[in-house]
Amino acid sequence: MSDVPREESRPMQSAGASPDHRLAPAAESEKAPGRAVAPWVRTRLRAAPGAAAGLALLVFVTTLLAAALPRVVDSYETEGLRHALRTAPAHRAVLEITDPLPPAASREPEGLREEQEELRALLPAPLATDRGQTVHGMRTTTRVVGLDPWLPKPDGAPVEFFAASVSDLPAHAELRGGRMPAGTPKKAEAAVTTATAKALGIEVGSVVHVPGIGGDPIAVTVTGVVEPRDPQRSYWAVSPLLRTPSLTMKPDPMQTTYYWEAGLLLSPASGSVLTSTTGVPEVYWRYPVSADRLAARDGEPLAAALDSLAGGPVLAAVREVTGPTGLISTEVDEVVAAQLASRAAISPVVAVAVFGIGAVAVVVVAMTGGLFLARRDAELTLLRARGASLTGIGLRLLGETSVVAGPAAALGLVAAVALVRGPDTPGAPALTGSAPLLPAVLAAALVALVAALVLPVRAVLRHRAPRVHGAREDMIDAKPSRRRTVVELTALVLAAAAIASLRLRGTSDSGDHLVSAAPVLVGVLAAFALVRFQPLPLRWLARPARRLRGAVGPLALARAGRASATGVLPLLALVLALTTAAFGGSVLAGVTDARDRAAILTTGAEARIEGRTEGLLLPPGTVEAVRGAKGVREALPVQIEYGVSLPSPGSADSPMSAPLVAIDPAAYAKLARRTGNGAFPPGLLATTGKGGPEAVGDTDRVLPALASPSVAARFAGRPALLNTATGSFHVKVVAVRDSTPAVRGEDFLVVNAADVTNRRQTAVLVGGSPDAKALRAAVAGKSGDFVVTLASETRAAYVDSPLQSGAETLYAAAIGAGAAYAVVAVLLSLTQSGPERAVLLSRLRTMGLTRRQGRRLLGLEALPPAVFAALGGALAGWATVPLLAPGIDLRLLALATAEGSAALAGVPLRVDPWSLVLPAVAVVLLTGTAAAVQAWWTGRKSSVKELRAGDAR
Repeated sequence: MSDVPREESRPMQSAGASPDHRLAPAAESEKAPGRAVAPWVRTRLRAAPGAAAGLALLVFVTTLLAAALPRVVDSYETEGLRHALRTAPAHRAVLEITDPLPPAASREPEGLREEQEELRALLPAPLATDRGQTVHGMRTTTRVVGLDPWLPKPDGAPVEFFAASVSDLPAHAELRGGRMPAGTPKKAEAAVTTATAKALGIEVGSVVHVPGIGGDPIAVTVTGVVEPRDPQRSYWAVSPLLRTPSLTMKPDPMQTTYYWEAGLLLSPASGSVLTSTTGVPEVYWRYPVSADRLAARDGEPLAAALDSLAGGPVLAAVREVTGPTGLISTEVDEVVAAQLASRAAISPVVAVAVFGIGAVAVVVVAMTGGLFLARRDAELTLLRARGASLTGIGLRLLGETSVVAGPAAALGLVAAVALVRGPDTPGAPALTGSAPLLPAVLAAALVALVAALVLPVRAVLRHRAPRVHGAREDMIDAKPSRRRTVVELTALVLAAAAIASLRLRGTSDSGDHLVSAAPVLVGVLAAFALVRFQPLPLRWLARPARRLRGAVGPLALARAGRASATGVLPLLALVLALTTAAFGGSVLAGVTDARDRAAILTTGAEARIEGRTEGLLLPPGTVEAVRGAKGVREALPVQIEYGVSLPSPGSADSPMSAPLVAIDPAAYAKLARRTGNGAFPPGLLATTGKGGPEAVGDTDRVLPALASPSVAARFAGRPALLNTATGSFHVKVVAVRDSTPAVRGEDFLVVNAADVTNRRQTAVLVGGSPDAKALRAAVAGKSGDFVVTLASETRAAYVDSPLQSGAETLYAAAIGAGAAYAVVAVLLSLTQSGPERAVLLSRLRTMGLTRRQGRRLLGLEALPPAVFAALGGALAGWATVPLLAPGIDLRLLALATAEGSAALAGVPLRVDPWSLVLPAVAVVLLTGTAAAVQAWWTGRKSSVKELRAGDAR
């Protein structure tokens, strides 16, 4: 090439010489300033622009993934923490400071507002509050009775009021009538919401009397009716009685009595009147927690700050403002603790995928260096023979790779920062977003460092001693060394330690990276084993293959059995990718199965129809209408009676109740068997032949029953009499099951519906693939008092946390990236061996090998290593799952924050066959396709160039 100078090798001649000789070129250059030597780096890059571009692309993509990873993790963990606080019930997401008020005490509204800001300033960082929803005032801690006769009394019980003075009422409510309350402690004024006014018949100007501590009633004048703004936000939602009255039942088992509970919104100036009532008043300051500025890294400091409120220096400072009786109450610490526990359980499982993709990426980058080294091996061998030093070679190669890897890594970092900016956070930097920048920078620097060092390090290690040109590179000559044996034994010890630690301690220690690297270590061991034993079966097969007609098959097996020793890295990359894919696929399949299983256990079938109140009878024709709905394959009516009292074997036993379910044994047994929910043979509940209205007086008949373990223990194997709404009869437990489709709880009794005296249908279990809209329309056409619950909708509720969905998405993306790197590994392997194969094919064609036979030869030669890698990766993945399964519980990843997650005691890791087979088959097909394309392209080219390359002979 014209851009390569004649004296290109001259500077390298002095690299291994003495210091005196190294000064000679400088002296000559002073004497002959006209002679110029082209820079090494620029010359080498211009000589191979395609290779430089390929390395830059690989470094860019790898840096993009590596820099985006910590930002993605921080983003979904931040969203998870914020989501947990935002979706928590209003009373659990606030911090309240209270101080009891003595009788006849008085507090000024201005003083309470000043103390509110003083107390806010004492809250430790990173605890932040929502100023717009903060409220303070005085309130009763016990209900006060409404003494006026005009107030409604459903069962003769008077109205009970929750009275509170609230700050900033005009900013949170719209006036619908009258005026906002003002008043004084002696002439108290209050407002009520429109819902309270409608339910209790209160009008503007009404006077409500409540008991006073001196015996005289306290009068409160209602001056206005208001409509709450944002009733679901903290200002109103923490104390819902101030917003909406409630018709409540007194806790009296002997008599059912309903009464009204409602709220009175006193003005701040009238708040001190509460100290004259029997409501045991207190001063309160309520601070809703704001999650807008919280980040994942604030989780532990936030938990520590909340702990300090319970009895630390913060409480002492608060009492300096409120007085010695001040108290701090909150449930935010429980919300944060639950979120941190979920994150600690999910992170190690996700780290397994991260370690897998990271290992594959490192191997692929190392393969890239190996490809460059193979292309320039003759050049470096010649330089070493001419006296070039290892330091000189290493530094010049480092310069080449640094010029390419540095800018590519910088671009990858910029792209990662631009693509993953983190959740919207007030005050976050406009350029980098809310996600932390330092981890991304460190990850990009690490990728750039590895990419820059892999070529010079491999070159220095390979040429540390002068090499003989044309030496063999296959497995015949490359025998396992002692160093390699030490490395393999070290990997074996590390893998055994990681597996033992994971099986004993599980994934509870999120900082133990050795545990997360266990699948990778197993894959490394499998690759080492394959490298050692792969040539043996190929050589065994080559012997009988010699008897076959033609030379293509025997020659392909012979060459595959003597594959180049450089094939270790491609094999390692494929095995690691397949192991990670198998393990990750099993994790994702386990999560999917757990959600499906939990949804079925919760609903009992694909859909469930039940009354809004217990015991509500199905209208006539409901079952037929459901069966005619779109997608319904079966509809099983059942009778459920909740709260059936069970007999007590001993007088000291505590009362116990359980639901009684009356079913059709044949259809119900089929449903239980199909859903895997308490399957049983229908013959266990065979009918006694006595049932219906004619058996009302026969209480001696004994019905066989299916029971939960606790109910069965209650019966102790003996028949017992039950008095229920379905009839009076004796029941004998004939089988015990942990669960049953009709009941969500842990306790139940299931009997044959043909044996009960009062047959009624209260619920329907629906099978098939019901259309939600059509099913709800069919039920609504019969009655509006029934609820339709679909298993698909229940399952969707299990993915309600960004922590879950983010971790699952990251896991799937890591598996996809690993597969992409595996493709790159296959292509790099074929590219590295391409020139040698082209020379072989050219020589064989001079001996009479046809183009078709040459293509078959190259294709068959590439398949055995791919088949071994596929088998090794599949076996490693298959062995990894049962080895690590005892230490991994996927319940928190699958059902971390969903209701009904207790339906599954644990979600063990199981082998997913598709995750083993599909990636392995894909590797073989990909390798075969790539080899066929390479063989076709090689066969099209002329053989003159390869035959004229004398140094390749």
